[in-house]
Amino acid sequence: MSLFFLPSSTLRLRLSTLSIASGHIFVSPIANLSNMGRGGNFRKGRGGGRGGKRNRDDNRGGHQPYTRYPEVVKQNERLERYYNDLLQLPEEEREQFWAALKRELPNSFRFCGSKGHALAVKNLLQTRYIPEITRITYDGAIVEPPQPVPWYPDGLAWWMTTPKNVIRKFPPFSAFQKFLVSETSVGNISRQEVVSMIPPLLMDLRPGMTVLDMCAAPGSKAAQLLEMIHRGEEARIRHVIKQFGGSVDEIKSADDDAARLEADPSDDGRATGMLIANDADYKRSHMLIHQLKRLSSPNMIVTNHDATMYPSLRIPNPEDPSKPNYLKFDRILADVPCSGDGTLRKNVNLWKDWAPAAALGLHLTQVRILVRALQMLKPGGRMVYSTCSMNPVENESVVAAAIERCGGPDKIEIVDCADQLPLLQRKPGMRKWKIMDKSARVWNSWQEVEDHAKSTEDGITPSRLVESMFPRPEGSICADLPLERCMRVYAHQQDTGGFFITVLHKKAEFKAKPEEVRPKEKKQAPKRPLEEGESTEEAKKQKTESDEAAKTEDVAIEEAPVEPVEEVKAEEAAPVEETPATEEPAAKEEATETPAETPAETPKEAPKDGEAQPERKQKQQGPYEEPFKYLPADHEVIKNIADFYKISPRFPADRYMIRNATGEPAKAIYYTSALVRDILVMNEGRGVKFIHGGVKMYVKQDAPSAEVCRWRIQSEGMPILHGYVGAERVVVLKKKETLKKLLIEMFPKIANGEWEKLDEIGERVRDLALGCCVLRVEPDGDDEEFNEHMALPLWKSFQSLNLMLPKEDRSAMLLRIYNDTTPLINMGIKRDAPKEGAEVKKEGEEEVKAEETEAPVEVKTEAPAAAEEQVKDAEGDVSMKEEETSA
Repeated sequence: MSLFFLPSSTLRLRLSTLSIASGHIFVSPIANLSNMGRGGNFRKGRGGGRGGKRNRDDNRGGHQPYTRYPEVVKQNERLERYYNDLLQLPEEEREQFWAALKRELPNSFRFCGSKGHALAVKNLLQTRYIPEITRITYDGAIVEPPQPVPWYPDGLAWWMTTPKNVIRKFPPFSAFQKFLVSETSVGNISRQEVVSMIPPLLMDLRPGMTVLDMCAAPGSKAAQLLEMIHRGEEARIRHVIKQFGGSVDEIKSADDDAARLEADPSDDGRATGMLIANDADYKRSHMLIHQLKRLSSPNMIVTNHDATMYPSLRIPNPEDPSKPNYLKFDRILADVPCSGDGTLRKNVNLWKDWAPAAALGLHLTQVRILVRALQMLKPGGRMVYSTCSMNPVENESVVAAAIERCGGPDKIEIVDCADQLPLLQRKPGMRKWKIMDKSARVWNSWQEVEDHAKSTEDGITPSRLVESMFPRPEGSICADLPLERCMRVYAHQQDTGGFFITVLHKKAEFKAKPEEVRPKEKKQAPKRPLEEGESTEEAKKQKTESDEAAKTEDVAIEEAPVEPVEEVKAEEAAPVEETPATEEPAAKEEATETPAETPAETPKEAPKDGEAQPERKQKQQGPYEEPFKYLPADHEVIKNIADFYKISPRFPADRYMIRNATGEPAKAIYYTSALVRDILVMNEGRGVKFIHGGVKMYVKQDAPSAEVCRWRIQSEGMPILHGYVGAERVVVLKKKETLKKLLIEMFPKIANGEWEKLDEIGERVRDLALGCCVLRVEPDGDDEEFNEHMALPLWKSFQSLNLMLPKEDRSAMLLRIYNDTTPLINMGIKRDAPKEGAEVKKEGEEEVKAEETEAPVEVKTEAPAAAEEQVKDAEGDVSMKEEETSA
C-alpha cells in the first residue's frame, strides 16, 4: 500500500478510460482517450463519427456495419407479479418502485487511495471543476453538478444525473471529463455503483486485521477493504523513521486514530493486516489483480478457488511449531453470485430474461458459501453477506439456513446496523416471504409444498424447491431470528440499484450440520480430487490437517446441480442495453459448483482412491503459475541492493520474493508483508492456488558501469522503501516548477552545464553517482495547490535524467497539480541529439518502449461483453510470472 501515495497507479493501465460523452460514466476497456467522444477511432465499427455513415455501405477494411439491437421492453409479468405480491408496498410507493427500476442508473464514482490523498483529489473536483459547471444554464435552469453521496463517509463517493445532451454541449463538462479520464486511468478514481460501496463500510475493519473477500472480482469492494487495512500507515511509518533519525518530514494524517502507532505497532508502523481476495474464475481473478495492483499493497494475496470449499491456510504456530496452525479471519466479505434482479436499471436484458429459476438454482450454492465463510471466521469476528438481488430465496432464506446449519443464534448473531450510515435509506429484512417456482406458481410454506407432493402420484416436490428456501417453522431453533436486522435497499429510496446486506457476528465455534439432501437425490458425496502429484496417503494427511485446523468444520459439502444463470455484480460497469442476453456465460456460478481445486470445469467423475488426477486437469483455467520463492536476507543480490541504496537495517530484508522455479532473481524482485510471506511459504505444495502476491520492488536495468546497481527501484515499490533509503541516493525537490520540468521533459540533459536549468536540484544531480535514486518531493508550503508529498524513482545517466514514470502518470500529475495538458517532450530521441544522446536513448529505451506498448487499443462499444473478454485476455493473462521468465 502506498505510504507516499504516488500521483498515479504504478500499474500501467490499459483499462479504465472513463467516458461521459454518451451520458454514461462507465469503464470502457482499452479505449483510445484521444478519440473519446469525437467520432474518431473510438467509434470505428459503429460507422465512424456520430452520424455513423462512413462505413455503413463500405465494409472494405474488415469493419462490420453497426447492428442495433431492438430496444428492450421494460416489462415482465412474472417479475412484477412476484414482487408486488412479495413486497406489499402501498400503491403510491409501488409506482415509485417500478418507475425507478425503469430509469437509467445515475453515474457514480469513488475517490480511492489513502484518506488524505482521496480528500485532496476530491477537493480539486470541488474547487476547480464544480464552480464552472454550476455556471451553466440550460433551458433557463441551472445545470445540476455532480453531488456527493449523502451517506458515504467524508464525501468520497459522488454521483451525477446530467443528461448526455448537456454534457456534449458545454465546455466545462469537457474539462471535467478529462479530469475523470485522467484520474481513473491512474487509479485515483474508481467507477463503482453506489450500493456496492455499502458492504465494506459495515465491516468495522481496522488496521492489523486479516480479511477474506470470497467472491472478489471485479475488485471494487476489495479495493475498499485494502484501503482500510492501510489507514494511517504513511503517518505511522514517518513517525517511526523520524524517531530513529530519518530524513523524512512527519505529516498530519486524515485518519487521526489509525495514524497513532498504537493502532498497528508491531512492525515499525507498517501495516500488518492482510487481504485475501478470491475468485473462482481464473480470468476474473486476473481482472481482480489489475484492480488491486493500483494500491501497491504488500499485504494482499489473490487466490483462485471455489468459495464453497475454500481451503484452510496454514500459518506459523509460535507456541508449538510442530503442531499445525490454521488461519482464522477477523473479517470476511461474501458478496455472492446472484440472479441480480437488483441491477435491472443497468442490466436491462433482465427485463426480458428474468425467471424465478435463476434464484432457485443459486440458493444452495449461496448457503454453502456463507457456511464456509462462518467456519473460517474467528470467534468474535464479523462478516458481511450481500447480494444485488431482491429475492428472499437468495437473501433472508440463505441467512437463516446458514445460521441453522452453524448451530443457531447461540453461535451466530445478526448484527443490528440501524445506527450505521444513518443517511442511507433502507427497509428491514423480511421475516415472512413467498417463493415462486419455475412454473411461476407461488408457495407460502414448505408444508404447502409437501402437501402438494403427497397429492401427486410420484410424490416429488415441484421445481427443485427445498425446505431451506422457506421461512423457518414454529419450534425450530431459527424460528425467531431477527431477520428484520438485515438491510434491503430499493431503487426508489435514493435513486440507486437494489441491494441486500446482512452483518453477522460469530459468538463461538461450532460444528456445521451436514446439508440435507432430498430423498430422491441422496447419493454419496463426491470425494475431493487429489492435488497434482499427490498420493492417497498425502491426501489423507492433508484431510487430517484440515480436521485439526477447524475441528468443527464441515468442509466437504455435498455438491448439487445448479442451473446456469447469468451472475451479476453490482459494481461491474459494462453497459448491457445493446448486448444479447446470451452473449456471456455465467462462469462464476458454474465455477462455484466445482471442487475447489478445479474451478474451471466440473470433472465428469471423482477420481478413485489411489488414482492421481491427470496433471492437465490442474491447468485448464489458465497458464501454469510460477511458484513464489523467497530470497534469503544474505543473498548477494539483496546485499548489493542494500549497499548501493544505503538501505537502513530497520527495513526487513527477509521479505523479498521472486517468481520462478530456479529461485534466483531474473527480471523483478517483489516485496511482501511478513504474514503474506508465511502463508505463501507454508502452503506451498498444499494445493492452494495462489495467483498473485506482493509488490514489485526492483526491476533489472542495464547499467552504464559495474559500479551502478543493476536493480532500479520500481515506482510501485517506492512508497514502501523510500523512507529507508540513505541520503546518498536521495534528491529533495521543493519547488513546483522544477517538478513540472521533470514531468514534461523526458530525459532532460544535465551534461555540459545543462544541469543548471534544473533549479534547486541541479547541483545535487550533477554530483550524484549514476543509477537509480529517490526523488523526494517535499513542498515548501508556499503554494496551497502544491502540498502533496511524493516519492518518485529517478534515473541518472551520463548525459540526462529521467523520471521513471509511464506517460499517463506524468500527464495525470500535470493536469492535477498544474491544470496543464502540455504534450510531453522526449529529449532523448530528438533527431538532432548528439551521439551521447544515443546512449541516453538506449538507457531509457526500456521505459519508453514500455510506455509505447501501453497505447490504448480500439474497442467496439456495441459489444461490451466482447470488450470485457478482450480486456481479460489482454490484461488478465499478464501476470508477474511472465516477467520472471529467464532474462
